[in-house]
Amino acid sequence: MRPDRGIHGPERPTLRDIDALNRVFSESFTDRYARDGLTGVRVPHLNPLVWRYAIEDAGDGAMIWRDDDGTIAGFNMVHRSGTEGWMGPIAVRPELQGERLGTAMVRAGISWLEGQGARTIGLETMPRTVENIGFYSRLGFVPGPLTITLVRDLARPGPAPGERISAATRFDSALAECRELTSRLAPGVDFTRELALTHDLALGDTGLVRRGGALAGFVLWHSAALAAGRPRDEIRVLKVVATDLEVLTDLMGSVQAAAEEARLRRISIRCQAAFSAAYLQLIAQGFRVHWTDLRMTLRDRPEQAPEGIVMSNWEI
Repeated sequence: MRPDRGIHGPERPTLRDIDALNRVFSESFTDRYARDGLTGVRVPHLNPLVWRYAIEDAGDGAMIWRDDDGTIAGFNMVHRSGTEGWMGPIAVRPELQGERLGTAMVRAGISWLEGQGARTIGLETMPRTVENIGFYSRLGFVPGPLTITLVRDLARPGPAPGERISAATRFDSALAECRELTSRLAPGVDFTRELALTHDLALGDTGLVRRGGALAGFVLWHSAALAAGRPRDEIRVLKVVATDLEVLTDLMGSVQAAAEEARLRRISIRCQAAFSAAYLQLIAQGFRVHWTDLRMTLRDRPEQAPEGIVMSNWEI
């Protein structure tokens, strides 16, 4: 279904569209917070390098719509990691809210992911935003567990740095190991594009943990500033794959070591509540709850329960 106004799309954005994407992103999410009663919140523009990561990670799933004068009316960044598909960020210019553009954008994302063979199709929204939850539910999405953002301030030195993919003698072989481990724990899921993009754009790194010489876990993090024009202030964990809780502990140690090297005093991880033992372990290690998001999946494209721990951040 197309909106009533002269809106055209989708088309794939280029790096020249980043400033316009930032304006729509900031205005839309600031308006959303205000309508939820958080009138003092002003959502900043994202770091252009983070936008480049989002656009290149989405590939042909990066979609924008324009109005008759060529101005971006809305966008949907649709990502696929093997058979896992998700959408975000999604935004419509505030003055175009309620004109069915959001519906068209989400349906386009669903159609693209179905055509790509995604077995999971999901997104995340704020639990307090009942309008969004109702909107996505009318499109066939059902609520699942929370994704809980946990943060920890670093007060004392941690472990020595462990193995990292950026220092691997054979980068492609290290990527293949990560792909094989993820496939074993969560068949069909593949995070290697995100790992390679992070390396190529120097956004962060990937820590590796081995047991008996074999890869037992990896953690992908970004240390580049999230907001435009602001200094780096934390390391953000995007993906975690671990065979067990002991491996998770070692992986988080590698993240702490990276934070200390970069002189950053905080690390954050978005933990899906489905991994209850991992969540409680992180709490015991000094992490505190900072934010919550509601994970929603299309009714006939739910998340697949993995073996071990496979945390996937559905945000950029």
